[in-house]
Amino acid sequence: MLYQIYEMQRAMVEPFADFAQAASKFYNNPHSAFSQLPMAQRMAAGFNLMYRLGKDYEKPEFDLHSVEVNGVDVTIRERVEVDKPFCELRRFKRFSDDPETLDLMLSQPVVLIVAPLSGHYATLLRDTVQSMLGGHKVYITDWKNARTVPLSEGEFHLDDYVNYVQEFIRYLQGRYGQCHVVSVCQPTVPVLAAVSLMASRGEKTPLSMTMMGGPIDARRSPTAVNNLAETRSYEWFENNVIYEVPNNYPGAGRRVYPGFLQYSGFVAMNPDRHANSHYDYFKDLIKGDEASAEHHRKFYDEYNAVLDMDADYYLETIATVFQEYKLVKGTWQVKNEQGEPELVRPQDIKNCALLTVEGELDDISGAGQTRAAHDLCTGIKADARQHIEVPGAGHYGIFSGSRWRKNVYPQVRDFILSHQPASATKASAAGHVSSMSDDELEVSSKPQARSDVKNGDNASSPKNARQAREKV
Repeated sequence: MLYQIYEMQRAMVEPFADFAQAASKFYNNPHSAFSQLPMAQRMAAGFNLMYRLGKDYEKPEFDLHSVEVNGVDVTIRERVEVDKPFCELRRFKRFSDDPETLDLMLSQPVVLIVAPLSGHYATLLRDTVQSMLGGHKVYITDWKNARTVPLSEGEFHLDDYVNYVQEFIRYLQGRYGQCHVVSVCQPTVPVLAAVSLMASRGEKTPLSMTMMGGPIDARRSPTAVNNLAETRSYEWFENNVIYEVPNNYPGAGRRVYPGFLQYSGFVAMNPDRHANSHYDYFKDLIKGDEASAEHHRKFYDEYNAVLDMDADYYLETIATVFQEYKLVKGTWQVKNEQGEPELVRPQDIKNCALLTVEGELDDISGAGQTRAAHDLCTGIKADARQHIEVPGAGHYGIFSGSRWRKNVYPQVRDFILSHQPASATKASAAGHVSSMSDDELEVSSKPQARSDVKNGDNASSPKNARQAREKV
């Protein structure tokens, strides 16, 4: 019933938000008589803030159209390569006509970024993706809002998350020969499980795993997030935070943990910080400081856009990671795609390097929680393991913002490159003769066509290649 009440409240507020937006423009437009009134700038700022507090925030776009590679601007085309019921494997494909840049891009490592499924969209990692595009072929897991997934698609469990990650890894290995994996926050646990299971079966594992700010061992330096999960029972979560999606969404009837509840929890952790941020935004509008105001808008456009999580996945994550600590206790069994349980054994990982990253001031994943992966992955040699602690960085600072770009990313980049053997680089570029992209057969000398031709990204003639260049 709470979900229906929330939807009713949102529907009631929406007209007032629209009115506030229009009023803000009236008071701010220099051609409007309202803008000449005393206190006009303050009124415009107040209505603008009211609009932003009341508006509905949709899923943001990555909005990445170009990136600099070795001093040369290259074009980015975003596309979905694998479409699963609850997730899309999204590719950021790079294009350039500069031969030297193309050769460099062909040799760069392939990276799968596993984004969190914890309330926000994958676009929260926009800064992560943008930085890595300068030196890597980048794929990301773009998780879908559970309220948009029809009941006919079935349930989604934590085991399914692990199996999705394995499927994506195998996809990249089949395409390039090898890949690296970067996980941020929540996915560090299922990613470690996925790679562990692949190692136990004797499958090829990624060349490296980079784990950033995740609850590998939530017992260490517990935060408010950990304390809530420990002090409430599984039944409490099931009875108090799980609701059915209303009828006005494609996923009507699906049991979910609503995004608006997760958002409320985020805000409740630091209410003063958010209140001050909105007040600063109000003052920036009055002063005409558009740069600061735009920075605020971009952050909250992302922060306020939340998604629903399937109830089974959410409840199993609470129990497995934050209550029973199955990963660190060695008791976690994951059902594979055939429905057979397999024990997660991180100690079986041997041929995959490990990098962990923690922020000194992280209030979501406390100190030592991510570093605990080193204690579990005893089969990885010491010289293939590394830990980074970022001074002065909170949770978001380790994967976004200036600290990420200046301090963390260079170390992540160098770690991945140090574990990228020449054979993997050759495999990544093998068979590719491209006139414009970082790995696609845009102009092919082979008679057979790859599946990508169906998507219109390959060309078999100079004319088609020219048309493709015009498209980007």
